[in-house]
Amino acid sequence: MDNSDNSLKKVGVFYDGNYFAHVSNYYCYHHQRRKRISVSGLHDFIRYKVAQEESTDIRLCQIVDSHYFRGRLSAVEAQNKNTLFNERQFDQILMNEGVVTHYLPLGPSGEKGIDVWLALEVFELAIFKRFNVVVLVACDGDYVPLARKLNTLGIRVMVLGWDFEITAQDGQTRKTVTSQKLLNEVTYPVMMNSIIDDKINFKDSVVNNLFVAPFEAKVLPPKALAISAELQDGVPRQGKIKALKDGYGFISMLDGGPDCFFYWGDIDFDFNELEVGMTVEFYIEANEKGLVAKSISLVAGAVPNGNI
Repeated sequence: MDNSDNSLKKVGVFYDGNYFAHVSNYYCYHHQRRKRISVSGLHDFIRYKVAQEESTDIRLCQIVDSHYFRGRLSAVEAQNKNTLFNERQFDQILMNEGVVTHYLPLGPSGEKGIDVWLALEVFELAIFKRFNVVVLVACDGDYVPLARKLNTLGIRVMVLGWDFEITAQDGQTRKTVTSQKLLNEVTYPVMMNSIIDDKINFKDSVVNNLFVAPFEAKVLPPKALAISAELQDGVPRQGKIKALKDGYGFISMLDGGPDCFFYWGDIDFDFNELEVGMTVEFYIEANEKGLVAKSISLVAGAVPNGNI
């Protein structure tokens, strides 16, 4: 007799957005992979993992609902902090993957009420949509009551958690740890950092597809490459910050030379202190992707003036 379960497994995925962004930043800026988490790759992994845990075919595991919750700056604040484009770009990624976004305005003390909203939304949708498995991309012990409520409905809960630590630019070590209480309450606790860093999974396509390629600067044309060779003379140069994005940006040289790409790790102070228009001093290097600014320091008294 064939006792296999051929019923469709309906999966609901719910993101604690601030946590997901923190994890993605870790892999982009601190982990050796130097890549961001891919939403589509993560969804493929979830389907694979649910099929594995439920002992069924991956084709019978479908994400039927996914939601992203996060506090958000106002449009004016995001514009002033040069994050508006990045937010819209990420919104587009979520939209393309069918993820419904839920935002609350950020107050003076940060996010307030997001975890409660997420929990209420998950519980309500679980009742009406009858998920077989709810996946939480979260680490907070505050979600323990939610897990218990889902258990009473007979819904299996999977938590994707990460444990890691980083050394900030102020020299302080900061740890991110998934709540043990939360892991104890769910059906399928999954520690993602262990799976990603396991050497056995080094060539696993499902694991490698969890990441997207990092930003690549454009290759300079031959004439610009010749200019770059002249600029690599060990003489410090000055320029103004032309554009800032998530951990990188561009500098416009004051002497009229070509723009330079820079990465946060080459700054001698906190990247978050940078603003468009600030004057900085740096050294020029070049690689196959173009000009790169190194050993970047802030010129004394430099303030943004909007003139590039």
